[in-house]
Amino acid sequence: MFAGSYCGSPPALAEIATRWNFDPVLIALLGCGLAISLRAGNRLATLGVVLLAITFLSPLCAASVSLFSARSVHHLLLVVAALVLALAVREGDTLSRLRLPVGPATMVMTGIFWGWHVPALYDAALSDKLVYWAMQISITGASFAFWLAIRRASAIGAVGGLLGGMVQMGFLSALLTFATQPLYLVHMASAPSWGLSALADQQLAGLIMWVAGMAPFAIGAVAVARKAWARQEASQPPAAVSRNAA
Repeated sequence: MFAGSYCGSPPALAEIATRWNFDPVLIALLGCGLAISLRAGNRLATLGVVLLAITFLSPLCAASVSLFSARSVHHLLLVVAALVLALAVREGDTLSRLRLPVGPATMVMTGIFWGWHVPALYDAALSDKLVYWAMQISITGASFAFWLAIRRASAIGAVGGLLGGMVQMGFLSALLTFATQPLYLVHMASAPSWGLSALADQQLAGLIMWVAGMAPFAIGAVAVARKAWARQEASQPPAAVSRNAA
């Protein structure tokens, strides 16, 4: 029942534009999420759902079966979507009352992200639909919990968590970039159809994670800085605020 790749067989470059995912269950779930976010007038939540739709319904889903570099883009979009959805949580919502410790949230996200890059688990996710969705849900859920913890933490705690996230992403990226042989058997046969060797594809994936992977943490740092600035402004007496404005 679950055997086989969720996104289908590895496509060649010439056919990728036609490889959209029309899974009716997934479309229904994303449609419900989109309707709820639009009804609530929550633009960030709407953006998060759109990012998830791009990740799973667009040809990127099929491309990630052929190329490890496409899979890296896929995973980074999950991390960004989780960040946007965490920022979309409004004060007073049930999730806004959660107080997740930054340290454990960072360690859990790191463990899950690294775990799914173990070659045996990674190859299993691309050959079994149940394992595939375990990968997607755990990465998205752990990333969401991490960003929610960062959002609710003090400035010092948030900075520590962001640094921890950047360091683990950098180490994993370096491991993939400087490996001297391909680690993932599932892409060895499909990457050459895109004009890349499996090793070159893996190195490209490492560079994508290294460069583009820093973007979510930079966005998180900006959000933390804005929050700290707002707190400082709110804590100043009105006279001091007036002098600063002048």
